[in-house]
Amino acid sequence: AGMASPLDSDVWIYRLVVGALALAVLITVVGAILLAMQGRAVPDVLLAIGSGAVGALAGLLAPSPAPGRR
Repeated sequence: AGMASPLDSDVWIYRLVVGALALAVLITVVGAILLAMQGRAVPDVLLAIGSGAVGALAGLLAPSPAPGRR
């Protein structure tokens, strides 16, 4: 058999991606709160980045479906 791909064998890649996405969520949430507290409008791009990062985290952290089940 061939060698496993780095995505299968290196847990640090997965941890780095999850950490980066969590940091993006945290920064966008804090940024939106700070802007709202100042009475300024929250840019749509800030909401889009936060929503995308939350969706990506959910996709990565959700358990995979069992083989053969739908």
